[in-house]
Amino acid sequence: MANVRVISDSSCDLPEELVRRLDIEIVSLSIRFGDEEFTDRVDLTPAEFWAKCKASKTLPATAAPSPGSFQGAYESALASGCDGVIVLTLSAALSATHQAAVIASEAVAGKIAVRVVDSQAASMALGLLVLDVAEMAQTGASLEELVEHAEALISKVGVIAMLDTLEHLVKGGRVGGARALIGQVLAIKPLIELRNGVVAEAGRQRTRAKALAAITAVVRTHAPLRRMAVVHGDSNELKALEALVADIPTEFALIVADMGPTVGTHGGPGIIGVAWLET
Repeated sequence: MANVRVISDSSCDLPEELVRRLDIEIVSLSIRFGDEEFTDRVDLTPAEFWAKCKASKTLPATAAPSPGSFQGAYESALASGCDGVIVLTLSAALSATHQAAVIASEAVAGKIAVRVVDSQAASMALGLLVLDVAEMAQTGASLEELVEHAEALISKVGVIAMLDTLEHLVKGGRVGGARALIGQVLAIKPLIELRNGVVAEAGRQRTRAKALAAITAVVRTHAPLRRMAVVHGDSNELKALEALVADIPTEFALIVADMGPTVGTHGGPGIIGVAWLET
């Protein structure tokens, strides 16, 4: 049986209990509020992040991990007796995180086998992919089997979310195909999705209730599901969305996750959505 360490980055938004139970290593991005810098999931929790967002006059900014951060994670896996490492990163089109992971893999070449996979996803779309691969890793699957499984899942994961504001997304430079929404934000509740690894417009609704219904309708088109998660950034609509998706058939129980600083920086307060993994 192989012993492969699964590594991801802090954009995956996986609840800490799952990270610990499945021995997933998280390499954190950095979050800056003006001159203050924090490490996601280390010295800044989602609750603390959203409180800072409300109190700060400065929009937060993110920075990718250094190659050294990934190298440290690889060397830790080697020291603990792992045969190899699979790294599942947020979309390379959104961050230099993937590049940092690849550079670090070259630094440990010949010491431990490392395979870096661009998930083309973020938040719990990435999280569900990581979760599925980590559970497979615990069965003793080989590195190549895990890479093959991960690559097969990329086209099966998705996420759609409602924004309360476009301010964070626009100023963060991650607006991509959603740029057409700018200037109309006062009249709508915009929906966004990840399409081919970049942020794209997924619809426009006049009210929160209609936006949540539209999100649910999209998710239903992908059912039956293997996994599903509701993810939010300090949203008041959590219970409403949970109720709407409760009857969507899914192999595993619904996961409710807090959106952390890495993705929340760009989504802004009040963001809420659903991620899924198709069967």
